[in-house]
Amino acid sequence: MFRGIRDFVSRKVLSLGFLLTCLGFALALPANTFDPNLQDFPDPSGTVRTVSTTGSVDTSNPFFQSMGTNGRACISCHQPSDAWTVTPRHIRERFDKTEGLDPIFRPVDGSNCPSADVSTEHARERAYSMLLNKGLIRISISVPAIREFEVTAVHDAFNCPETTQQQLAMFRRPLPSTNLSFLSTVMWDGRENAPGKTIALDLMQQSKDATLGHAQAVTAPTDLQAAQIVAFELALFTAQSSDLAAGRLNIDGAKGGPEALSTQPFHLGINDSFGGDPTGDPFNPNVFTIFEAWSDPHGAYEEAREAIARGEKLFNTLVIPITGVAGINDALNSDVFMGTCTTCHDTPNSGNHSLSVPLNIGITDFPALAPLDTDGLPHYTLVCKATGKEFHVTDPGRALISGKCVDIGKTKGPILRGLAARAPYFHNGSAATLLDVVNFYDVRFHLGLSERQKVDLVAFLRAL
Repeated sequence: MFRGIRDFVSRKVLSLGFLLTCLGFALALPANTFDPNLQDFPDPSGTVRTVSTTGSVDTSNPFFQSMGTNGRACISCHQPSDAWTVTPRHIRERFDKTEGLDPIFRPVDGSNCPSADVSTEHARERAYSMLLNKGLIRISISVPAIREFEVTAVHDAFNCPETTQQQLAMFRRPLPSTNLSFLSTVMWDGRENAPGKTIALDLMQQSKDATLGHAQAVTAPTDLQAAQIVAFELALFTAQSSDLAAGRLNIDGAKGGPEALSTQPFHLGINDSFGGDPTGDPFNPNVFTIFEAWSDPHGAYEEAREAIARGEKLFNTLVIPITGVAGINDALNSDVFMGTCTTCHDTPNSGNHSLSVPLNIGITDFPALAPLDTDGLPHYTLVCKATGKEFHVTDPGRALISGKCVDIGKTKGPILRGLAARAPYFHNGSAATLLDVVNFYDVRFHLGLSERQKVDLVAFLRAL
């Protein structure tokens, strides 16, 4: 049903032994370390916390080093205070502190257009507006030579000469560089996934490509440096650690926070919701069990904890009539597929999809469905050669990698931990808040959620 999934499922995470072999001499060097296990970072809902399975974070790791020509390192766009991505609030602080000269502000992909004027602070304010307002990086991808569609129209709000019918620009959120041991796909469009390779090897290639592209390096990192970066990333686990209304999230039987997450088992296909591959495990819709113990709490936080537990139950059990989703309804040859939130977020207690299944749920559609905000995003008209069908999208998604009409608008879903620390949401930052996310699904699938259900779902999501 999903082409290539069987081969993909057989891929295992690169063994720790191999990584340690690569890192042998580096680990013997004196390390400049800090301990993330002891630090909570404040976010709008409480605090977010990271633990490393190595026990400490070695800041001499290449992840923290500038290996390019423009001053950037991985840490430039993957901040621990933002659940290892970046947020507009902190990007703005960096702009104000440096007058827009912090390494994150580089025209290559930080500005709305690579040729934008960045000669003055005022010019930089305009040039980096998508990064400042939505935390979006400009990704430029060539239209594949072998393709089933033509790009017939380009509408770019910034009139960027580098955005053409042959070279499209998409604005996307930097994905978190934590909780990567739960990955089934690397990058929003899966462009770093190479057939027959492990996720860890894909991540090594991604680190090289990112250094060459985002950091504008002359040469790629060595295999050792890439392995060091990946070993660092795979050891990180991040989750919300406390909630302003509910208190600590790992007490009174609850299993919130990164410590429990770091021991969560995972393998590809661990909870295959579509049954698309015989090697996948049987599907259990009760994906999240973190807050089961709070279904009948007592004490000062009773109301807030009950809301989180109700939201978790809704996420697991709320029936959703899934319609018009490319990658589900067409793949299953079913106009309506009765699912739940966990149909697409099926990985136990992380919420990723346990197999590589890119979907188009309407996030890329133009015009956007309320309450999504796609202001400033380019939009494109794509026409399938065989059928003449038109697509109007802000991002062709997976189709720019595969060249296939069936992949237009498809992206992967993200891992659902540390959400409160990393607004805005969706790949294009079109949902400013978690309530906007819930409202989108409510409208998109005609759920008719009550206000109480919305509040409970948001309470649960922000506690992840």
